[in-house]
Amino acid sequence: MEFLNNPTRVMFFTGKGGVGKTSVACATAVKLADAGKRVLLISTDPASNLDEVLGVKLGNAPTAVPGVPTLKAMNIDPEASAKAYRESMVAPYRGVLPDAAVASMEEQFSGSCTLEIAAFDEFARLLGGTGTMTDFDHVLFDTAPTGHTLRLLSLPSAWDGFLSKNTTGTSCLGPLAGLQAQQKLYADTVMALGDSKTTTLVLVARPDAGALREAERTSGELFALGVRNQHLVINGVFHASVQADAIAAAMAKRAEDAVSLMPAGLTNLPRTMIPLAPHGLVGIDAIRAIGAESNSVISAHAGKLATELPTLGELIDDLAEHRHGVILTMGKGGVGKTTVAAAVAVALADRGFPVHLSTTDPAAHIAATMNGTVANLTVGRIDPKAETAAYSAEVLATAGKDLDAQGRAMLEEDLRSPCTEEIAVFRAFASAVAKGEGGFVVLDTAPTGHTILLLDSALAYHREVTRQSSGMPESVENLLPRLRDPAFTRVLIVTLPEATPVHEAAKLQSDLNRAGISPFAWVINQSLTPLDVTDPVLTSRRDHEARYLREVVDVHASRTALIPWQVEPPVGPNHLRELVADTSAPRILDGALL
Repeated sequence: MEFLNNPTRVMFFTGKGGVGKTSVACATAVKLADAGKRVLLISTDPASNLDEVLGVKLGNAPTAVPGVPTLKAMNIDPEASAKAYRESMVAPYRGVLPDAAVASMEEQFSGSCTLEIAAFDEFARLLGGTGTMTDFDHVLFDTAPTGHTLRLLSLPSAWDGFLSKNTTGTSCLGPLAGLQAQQKLYADTVMALGDSKTTTLVLVARPDAGALREAERTSGELFALGVRNQHLVINGVFHASVQADAIAAAMAKRAEDAVSLMPAGLTNLPRTMIPLAPHGLVGIDAIRAIGAESNSVISAHAGKLATELPTLGELIDDLAEHRHGVILTMGKGGVGKTTVAAAVAVALADRGFPVHLSTTDPAAHIAATMNGTVANLTVGRIDPKAETAAYSAEVLATAGKDLDAQGRAMLEEDLRSPCTEEIAVFRAFASAVAKGEGGFVVLDTAPTGHTILLLDSALAYHREVTRQSSGMPESVENLLPRLRDPAFTRVLIVTLPEATPVHEAAKLQSDLNRAGISPFAWVINQSLTPLDVTDPVLTSRRDHEARYLREVVDVHASRTALIPWQVEPPVGPNHLRELVADTSAPRILDGALL
């Protein structure tokens, strides 16, 4: 990895979900530690899988990693941080102010903005402060998927700007005193992000057109934020060693084409290419092998998984039974939620149902995936900027209608806070769900952490919307009952037949169950198991799928569908229809039991 030739003290790893940020961040941390450096690896992802990859239980304090003496790791826990932040703001007033006033303060600090700013406080303390950082030669941040990362890295400027312009002392977070006390820390954070001698941004992508487009967008936006020392890592590059293997040849060509047609915004960045590993990247030994010239193929004990899994087409039969409602695709970033959502929407539209396909994902890849029109199908997206403008105008026209100049200025100040966008997108999500009363609405949701935050914070948003406007939209009021109605809302959990995506999907299912939402089915995407492959890397990866297919079927899912890896990229209506067809691959799964 070329960026380790002269490593900076601080490194960020970012990119589209599923590209291998955590694996590359862990490999970097281990290599630096093996060279004798004191290294701290931090995950700022609410859906972090750092524990599983490193094989150690992590908390919000540096924890030693077994087998790597000078490496410590930690997770920034937004929930714990929010609780501590909320209590630090409210505790001084207990017993001083009336109970009703204290209860009101707790209410103000109960929204998702508090969760976000609390996580950022931890981030800023580590990056801009002088505490924990001083004990390490290098500090690495394994950041969340792109949308969250951009939000996280823009917060220093956003909040610093908001605080400097706020004249009323209030925001959607309540009194600003606690935030204003941190302004120097925020300024130090902004300075550290923009210092090329201190900070390197490592953009991680797959040799895939969509992932590279996302990397280019991320690069440009972060460059505009002042983060200019950037390095591109293309992870999982596959070179076929058995030319007679049609699947291997197609996979290698797809990677080669994606890299050769790399977006212009990435071509001048220094670059590292990492080969596709023949096995799962869990555990220190596997992590140490990342990027090695001879990444050995690990043979598995041959066996047979005698399980017949339905195709996606058979799942469509079940989804169509109710003739209307909302279908949500959820899962870890990069597992193919957008592709599955688009395939389901096309299949339902082909059956004559009116269908609207949309996304709450800031990255919004729906239009590129559809790449064509289908009868009975409309395609849209929830545009954060447009929704924020519309929401702000509505609040000013209702809650601000009878305010005097000072009161209106206070309301406008509140609407300029970074939280307003989250509220606006939430309302649009509720409105989209409501449209399921008159047909099918298929929603490609954002990666797991964002989705759970969106669902779990519904009641907090109810309170926030009521506070800022004169009434609550019917769609918002009925959102949770609709999401909890299995005859109206069907959740498809999308995963890959690999350790981390399956275990992240299991966590997602557990969170949904606690919220009163039972997933309808699991969709296992991009499986090699039904395919006839002979390339040693691909046969090794196929053998490793068996244990995770069995885990999904036997432990997690009440209903399952399997989608084989596709020779042609699933882009455009015809290729999306192939995902649903019952002729793409044999259905008896032969694989290795580990």
